[in-house]
Amino acid sequence: MNNLKDQISEDIKSAMKARDKVRLNVLRYLKKLFIENDTSAKSIPELDIIVGHQKKIKESIDMYPEGSELRTQAEAELEVVNEYLPKPLTETEVVALIEDIKSNLDNINMGAIMKELTPRIKGRFDGKKASELVKSNL
Repeated sequence: MNNLKDQISEDIKSAMKARDKVRLNVLRYLKKLFIENDTSAKSIPELDIIVGHQKKIKESIDMYPEGSELRTQAEAELEVVNEYLPKPLTETEVVALIEDIKSNLDNINMGAIMKELTPRIKGRFDGKKASELVKSNL
């Protein structure tokens, strides 16, 4: 399977042919982030780049009033970014993961569970909600 960077490069070509401006702009920005990451002293995984950008878009959506043009544009951008993330997990699936982690740990505490859970849910479930679920399951 192609890595995310290659997939996005291919999708940029498709978006150009389709004249899909929103999609094209989002994909070009993601490619720019990948290039910056490749040239930085301390690079991070591609998925983390996309998750970080998703988080920024979600924050900007909250800042714009309901129904505004900027909010609508940010929501459209979010849809494009979400296509490159793994399938989201449901709350039930996360609770099942928490239970599985608890059964395999000797020292059951918030930090130990979150340390095991975080890599499994990265980009697939909100960290704050996961933290709340861990607290309620302790």
